[in-house]
Amino acid sequence: MPNKEILQLGNPLLWQKSAEVDNAGATEIQDVVRDLSDTLSAFREATGYGRGISAPQIGILKRVIFIRMHPSGYCGPLINPSIVWASGSRFELWDDCFSFPDLLVRVSRAAEIRVGYQDDRGSLKTLEAEGYLSELLQHEVDHLDGVLAVQRAISPQAFATRSEWERRLRS
Repeated sequence: MPNKEILQLGNPLLWQKSAEVDNAGATEIQDVVRDLSDTLSAFREATGYGRGISAPQIGILKRVIFIRMHPSGYCGPLINPSIVWASGSRFELWDDCFSFPDLLVRVSRAAEIRVGYQDDRGSLKTLEAEGYLSELLQHEVDHLDGVLAVQRAISPQAFATRSEWERRLRS
């Protein structure tokens, strides 16, 4: 499948809640998974970064995300993911997004989470995550709920362009 266009901040589809997937093994959903994988690969090849993408970002309002953590870590689709537990401890980080690639926003996320989901065969799974995988999963599940990282900013001053972040704030 060819990679798809990534919707950008301002597109009203990004603010909508995604529908549950009834049949994880359906051809339509398998096509979405391939499109997400291909689009993530193309974005990563073009920019040098990128670990996850959600179906709404390619204009499909279904509860599907695709994660590829390199060099090691989780890789694959999460269908109908939901955060079933989150730790009380939190951490702050500069978050970025394919839908606004030149903007970073400082957010606070749970340090550890547990996500329930279905794999691409419909089997129920659980994934425990901490640190950057925890943050990434929270970011992508937010997309499925029509919530963007800009809504999670810790303050009105918690924004930076990518070039300014690289020059002054990268740590």
